[in-house]
Amino acid sequence: PFVSLAADPAVISPQDPTLLVGSSLVATCTVSPDFHLKAEDLYWTLNGRRLPAASYTTLSPTTLSVALAHLNGSKQQSGDNLVCHSRDGGILAGSCLYVGLPPEKPVNITCWSKNMKDLTCKWAPGTEGETFLHTNYTLKYKLRWYGRDNTCQEYHTAGPYSCHIPKDLALFTPYEIWVEASNRLGVAVSDVVMLDILDVVTTDPPSDVHVSRVGDLEDQLSVRWSSPPALKDFLFQAKYQIQYRVEDSSEWKVVDDVGNQTSCRLAGLRPGTVYFVQVRCNPFGIYGSKKAGIWSDWSNPTAASTPRSERAAGGCDPKGGEQNTTLRRELKQFFGWVKKHAYGCSNLGIKLYDQWRVWLQKSHKTRNQVGKEP
Repeated sequence: PFVSLAADPAVISPQDPTLLVGSSLVATCTVSPDFHLKAEDLYWTLNGRRLPAASYTTLSPTTLSVALAHLNGSKQQSGDNLVCHSRDGGILAGSCLYVGLPPEKPVNITCWSKNMKDLTCKWAPGTEGETFLHTNYTLKYKLRWYGRDNTCQEYHTAGPYSCHIPKDLALFTPYEIWVEASNRLGVAVSDVVMLDILDVVTTDPPSDVHVSRVGDLEDQLSVRWSSPPALKDFLFQAKYQIQYRVEDSSEWKVVDDVGNQTSCRLAGLRPGTVYFVQVRCNPFGIYGSKKAGIWSDWSNPTAASTPRSERAAGGCDPKGGEQNTTLRRELKQFFGWVKKHAYGCSNLGIKLYDQWRVWLQKSHKTRNQVGKEP
């Protein structure tokens, strides 16, 4: 655009250029005749640092140029400040230099749908990211065969490189999803990801997680929870995972084989100890989808303590409790055996109990024979 020299003390050319990293530039500062300044009265700064006189050339009595070679990427996304000054330090004119690289192709697009109602996607910028120039990211999506391009509007919902589509999504039809990155030096487009909403469903964490003692068993706790309420009207399977830790530890132990049960017994715990327990859910096979499903967040931790060991307290059983104690000892033995032979949270059925009785008889027999040996 035409600039009236009378309006400004001086004009810099080129004004606000965009350049590739490594470029060179010659800029000129032309002073308005009204200001009675000469080229020799001028000097240049870049980001507040005075540029050496050796890089200046006087092109006319009122025009001074500066040569910049091998420019590095801009220190700030708003551009580097190239300023022309009068001898007394006054600012006559300024220009912003935008020095950077074209955007790289965005990568690693992953998406998930909370309870089949919406879709959130995130991605990673290329290796250089946005080091020098501000880069705009736009997530686009369309129904695979007959859709028109739609643009996602709600950015930064799940981190800096993410977007959320809140509603109006179709089921049973695949979507094409891609991300476009643009800055002052160009545009780069990611690969297209194809997905069906049914294949990327996650839920809220399981609700109503209850942890309670198992009678007086000092090494066990029972965990119960409800399946995700938002999916109760859909045909789906769920698998669950539990993690638990001792109150004064930050290390979680994971129970991986809970399957689709909504209760589980934790065994082999320390007596008289507070445990924190969390549960998460993976809905899969929704309306027959073949994909694995996505784990929910963990539920808020629920705390419970195991009973104190009576032995540790130094107490002794009153005579009347002997039968009770035998039963308790056998139960403890049984659950210890289950822990060893029936991994994790398998169904504690009668069949398993029978197997244990057989194992117990065998071990008694062996012990008796060993006793008879001379």
